[in-house]
Amino acid sequence: MCGRFGLFHTWEELHAAYGLVVSQPLTLPARYNIAPSQNIVAIIRAGSREGAAASDALTCVPAAFRWGLVPSWAKDPGMGARMINARAETVAEKPSFRAAFRRRRCIIPASGFYEWQAMGTGPKQPVWISRPDGGLISFAGLWEAWLGPDSSELETATIVTTEANETLRPFHHRMPVILEPDGFDAWLGSGADDRFDREAAGELLRPAPEDAVGVVSVGRAVHDIRNDGPELLTPHKLADEPPDQGELF
Repeated sequence: MCGRFGLFHTWEELHAAYGLVVSQPLTLPARYNIAPSQNIVAIIRAGSREGAAASDALTCVPAAFRWGLVPSWAKDPGMGARMINARAETVAEKPSFRAAFRRRRCIIPASGFYEWQAMGTGPKQPVWISRPDGGLISFAGLWEAWLGPDSSELETATIVTTEANETLRPFHHRMPVILEPDGFDAWLGSGADDRFDREAAGELLRPAPEDAVGVVSVGRAVHDIRNDGPELLTPHKLADEPPDQGELF
């Protein structure tokens, strides 16, 4: 699963990675502890929004969403708290996600994400998971628009998850679907409800290769969502880890 992540790559790096088309740069504060129900940035096709010009169908643009998908048919937005992740195995059929999978897929950029490792009877140990080269991670995501009784609109998103690879299985049996650049176009699609479009997207719903991510133990301050700074990523040595060779003498 994915219940916390961070995004501290710069706007320039996002712009280059996704070929974004915008009139002016966005202000993106560095965030190290993004939690459910908070606002997140996602990349969408401009054509996936109603009323977009046909010429914009393949244009990539950034958009702000609340993390926790609220289906358009929901009676109230509270159910979004239970929809921060969508299972890849059922995303095309489950009523909560199937409409978004057909026409509103997105990419959620991250610098890395957190998972928690069981430590016997003690508290779980948080770990930070990121690319070994420090590059951006691109989560497969879905988004929806919900219209309230007062005609207010709420746009929300969820992260698609799949079975964990061998690297992450010691920490959790699920992991986010991580897209590579050669899969961006297939995942975002054209914004149309097209069977072949969906089939191409479905083929991307698989675990990332074992060497795609690395894991570092970090301190427990990440448990508190009020903590949000680079100090959260300071490596934390577990009590049962051997000391560094330099500490032996």
